[in-house]
Amino acid sequence: MPLIYKSDLITVGKLGVWKVEEEDAFFHNQLQITNIEQNELDYLGIRKRKEWFSSRYLLHLLSEREIRGACLKDAFGKPYLENSDHHISISHSADYTAVIASTSVVGIDIQRIVSKIERIAPKFISDNEVINIKDLSHIECMHTIWGAKESMYKAYGKKELDFKKNIFVLPFEYDANGFVFEGIVKKDDFLEKYTLFCHTINDLILVYAIQQ
Repeated sequence: MPLIYKSDLITVGKLGVWKVEEEDAFFHNQLQITNIEQNELDYLGIRKRKEWFSSRYLLHLLSEREIRGACLKDAFGKPYLENSDHHISISHSADYTAVIASTSVVGIDIQRIVSKIERIAPKFISDNEVINIKDLSHIECMHTIWGAKESMYKAYGKKELDFKKNIFVLPFEYDANGFVFEGIVKKDDFLEKYTLFCHTINDLILVYAIQQ
């Protein structure tokens, strides 16, 4: 099975990355889909259905539970597991699916490393964060900043955040072998700090955030 990465968290929880090579029927046969979930599936296109199936399957696989909990969405569209005290987050890129589940508030992002991120970098990297971009690894650094902000955005879970004005990545030194850094979400009276983890897996950047 193409589970290409799995890790326990420093808090109670797990994350995993799956390379999606199976047809939808493989996942469907492994899952007991609820009526609410089926209603959501009915409105999804081919690619979104594959992402939906692979993420739910991976969440259940990592849970090591016999009975699967339905994956639903709250009023803001943030996914959660029915009858579970674990917070979850999901991300997709190309043929890869990443999920995380923890008793702490978490968010995750996975992205295939591509040079076109340079064109959109000014839209999400603030002047203070430019110091994180090193010449030899500038593409990877940009993906790291994007992944960190996307992870914190998902952990926050209420949308309506400006990536430059409300989400901040503190200084870090990129290391392809993995590293830890920090970030902050600040909006109006809300202020929350996050511990961030970055891993490079083949041609992917994986970043996840755990609320402190």
